[in-house]
Amino acid sequence: MCRDRKWGQTGIVACAPRDQHKEQPIAQEPLATKGNYLHIYDFRVQKGHEEEFVRSFEKFDYSDGNPMHKSKAQVKDGVLCRDTEDPQRFFLIAEWADIDEHARIRKILANEIKPEFIKFIEGGKFIPKYVEVVSSTPEEILNKAAS
Repeated sequence: MCRDRKWGQTGIVACAPRDQHKEQPIAQEPLATKGNYLHIYDFRVQKGHEEEFVRSFEKFDYSDGNPMHKSKAQVKDGVLCRDTEDPQRFFLIAEWADIDEHARIRKILANEIKPEFIKFIEGGKFIPKYVEVVSSTPEEILNKAAS
């Protein structure tokens, strides 16, 4: 799998070979914890505005004006992901202990703050799907794998 991609108008135009990357140890931490929730935003960005969208998203996301980062209900900060086959398709995923709290803050973002990056999203809709984490590797299994 290609890790360091360079995007062009038609998709991936350059890819660093696997052997250029250091070997990583086996993952010892689950992506999320059983009983918590993930929000998964699945959306497309207007063609030709993908890089502008990422810059605008990061500017808002890393600012003091982002109320999501001030909530104790957020367990792990979100990650913005880009589809490897469709450079216009993105996903935003984060772990939360309380999806009602996330939904409350999301309404403030949508109705009051209105971040600039939304204008680059096709259809202007930025609504997540919520999923419950029903299984994650228990600590004793992770510890055993590490030894």
